Amino acid sequence: MSDYRRAFVPGGCWFFTVNLLDRRKALLTDQIESLRDAVAATRQSHPFAIDAFVVLPDHLHAIWKLPSGDADFSVRWRLINSRFAKALPVTERLSAVRFSRNERGIWQRRFWEHLIRDEADYARHVEYCYYNPVKHGHVSRVCDWPYSSFHRDVRAELLPEDWGGDTQFIGEFGERT
Repeated sequence: MSDYRRAFVPGGCWFFTVNLLDRRKALLTDQIESLRDAVAATRQSHPFAIDAFVVLPDHLHAIWKLPSGDADFSVRWRLINSRFAKALPVTERLSAVRFSRNERGIWQRRFWEHLIRDEADYARHVEYCYYNPVKHGHVSRVCDWPYSSFHRDVRAELLPEDWGGDTQFIGEFGERT
């Protein structure tokens, strides 16, 4: 068994990447309401603050702050993943191992987490979240991606609506045209 080393800091702030098992599917955006419901139910039973959240078709990124004295982000992801899976019909093919463990074939088993170290690290990871749909070619402007807490931050006047610019005006050599 692998020795996974996770930083458990009560009240800490983390950046996460969580992937679908089948990265060719658009399950997360196709079933966005089920994902939103799973997150909301988990936040009620196990509170946490969402500083940034972006959902792409096959993966998501999030920045969370946990309550003081609480470092258990893993249980929160387990609850979100299982609640989301339970809301969907069983249509995926299961490996023998997943079948024997009574697991669904929706999520990759592991997620990636990074403990946010300081304000600069925090800002870089928020920017990474918000720019990710542009990076993956889903939109040319950050404000055009509907599945992002970017819009909440614009309404709160934390960021301008045109933050990140427009990639359709970037030329062959990276210059703005």
